Amino acid sequence: MSRRKILLSFLTVIAVIAISFASLQENEARPFHTDSEKDFFKNGGNGPIRNGIDSGQYFLSSSRCEGCHGYDTLQQSNVDANGTDINLYDDWESSMMANSAKDPLWRAKVSHEILVNAGHSTELQTKCTSCHAPMGHFTAIYHGASSYTLNELENDTLGLNGVSCGGCHEIGIQNLGSVFSGEIPYDTSRKEFGPFLIPFAGPMQLYEGFTPVFSEHMGTSQVCSSCHTLISNTVDLNGNYNGHTFVEQATYHEWLNSVFSEDNGTVCQGCHMPKITDSVVIANNILALSPRAPFNQHQFAGGNYFMVNLIKQNKATLKATASDEDFDSTLAATYRMLTKQSVDVHLYLDSISADTAFLRFQIKNKAGHKFPSGYPSRRAVVQFVVLDANQDTIFQSGIFDGNHEVKNIDPVFEPHFNVIKSSVQTQIYEMVMGDVNGDFTTLLERADQFLKDNRIPPEGFTTAFPSYDTIKIFGDALTDPDFNKTNGNEGSGSDIIYYHIPISGNGGTMNVYAKVFYQSVPPRWVQDMFTYSSPEIDTFKNMYNAAEKSPVMVGHDSLLNISLPSIAANLPDQKSLRMLNSLSGNSFTIENKSALMIHTAKIFETNGTLLSSISINRNSQSLPLTLPEGSGIYLVEITTGAGNFIFKAACVSVSSH
Repeated sequence: MSRRKILLSFLTVIAVIAISFASLQENEARPFHTDSEKDFFKNGGNGPIRNGIDSGQYFLSSSRCEGCHGYDTLQQSNVDANGTDINLYDDWESSMMANSAKDPLWRAKVSHEILVNAGHSTELQTKCTSCHAPMGHFTAIYHGASSYTLNELENDTLGLNGVSCGGCHEIGIQNLGSVFSGEIPYDTSRKEFGPFLIPFAGPMQLYEGFTPVFSEHMGTSQVCSSCHTLISNTVDLNGNYNGHTFVEQATYHEWLNSVFSEDNGTVCQGCHMPKITDSVVIANNILALSPRAPFNQHQFAGGNYFMVNLIKQNKATLKATASDEDFDSTLAATYRMLTKQSVDVHLYLDSISADTAFLRFQIKNKAGHKFPSGYPSRRAVVQFVVLDANQDTIFQSGIFDGNHEVKNIDPVFEPHFNVIKSSVQTQIYEMVMGDVNGDFTTLLERADQFLKDNRIPPEGFTTAFPSYDTIKIFGDALTDPDFNKTNGNEGSGSDIIYYHIPISGNGGTMNVYAKVFYQSVPPRWVQDMFTYSSPEIDTFKNMYNAAEKSPVMVGHDSLLNISLPSIAANLPDQKSLRMLNSLSGNSFTIENKSALMIHTAKIFETNGTLLSSISINRNSQSLPLTLPEGSGIYLVEITTGAGNFIFKAACVSVSSH
């Protein structure tokens, strides 16, 4: 081809581009970067620091990314194949990632810890801001500061930006996946790492002073690991470090110990940043930019429906900038995550005897980590209700009161159950922390040991995995033959609860309803914190008390119209028998007010293990019982001619008095 033809072809391309720009102007498109901003970069501006707008040298606030990666008024960019807007900025802005530094629970909890241990105030705040305000924290420490506190955060636009664009896309590869607890391996070479090959670098280099670079690590779970495993140093009750550490949360390590982490498995982004196969133009007003696929949406949906909704309801006070519409979109994605991707449940009827219905409820964890996972407040509650044909209650367990706390649960914490026989027993999947004395605590710095961890492991989870020491099972779940096991083999990622329901005197039919509810901030978790007062605690307390706290039902199953055997005798009221506790601590007396014939007395551990069985077979007005030595919670089942009675008994070791 001659030089003249080449020149004509080049001029033709230029003309097409010029016409395209003219067309954009006619459609009232507005470029994000102003003429003065362009002049700044052309005349020597070589970085993101401009007149104090941003407080860091190696990060940009999200507002600098919005122009290209936000809403396109022409709806040509950042839309899927159907034209639905999926722009990165709006999806992110209403997420917990965007609001991590404004999160009122986090701020209240930091204040709570400081009030209890003021001597560690600076250390506590510096550790907590490393993940909740990572860009501000890193910038301060990188430039020689020894700390980064809430006061410094309040005046830092980067810190208040939470976990924003640079907070993830500037994480480097060095030591990634091997450093945790907020030690984020940021790259300081002014690069923005992304998942697409051969990125179109010019606009970001020109306007923002950063270079987009492809890197495979952005599509791995390791990019999430630095903050989603958190190990803290423990203090005693006097506030002194005792040399111990405590795993506050280890979602990344839970994922490692699962089938999801195997070769070509599911990474964190696969669920929390749903991928679409549509080709998407990922930046506005750049004509030469080719569509990219696949595309990870930036919704960052998790399980914290309660907090997203609370922030939405208080966004003016918290200075959250997302629109109600975007918050609603995040809430919808979070609800889908909880109800579609958390658990599978199945309810089975095994058999019915003359006085008992034997049922089992299986819960299968679908997540790539424990369920629940993350922050220690989170729990799942199993509600089990049996009604007769007239809708009268035969049995119920896991019922919530008006404040959304579970009725009849243990004052400290409910143990794990393999078998449930009484309405005073409720299966709650949770992690419970203990201090140096083994007493329940919600203070993260005082956490020294696990009192319970029966959160359902992910499929493939085993006690032989190298990271198991970080993510152990604690309490009665360890000896439960159905917890994460099938035929004795680990890794089922499920649990089975057996329900033995007394039905004496209930003829006709019964309906059984089993439900699993999820709570991210249950009342018991904040109870101690609310006994303290600070601006942060008081602010969150007012928001919490006014908030909609209904738990989210994540799974349910039912069995209807089950035929019951007809029995002439009616089960007497539970008050016909009552348990009297003597002062010795483990000696009890059953008082028989109705002169029922008592056949047997059985003593069980809370996991359903039978400890002893006593044959009585007499009409006894007073029946003394001795429970095992030592402290603990036990169940006493009394079999009478008219049905069974079950009592929960708390034993206190005699030696402890």
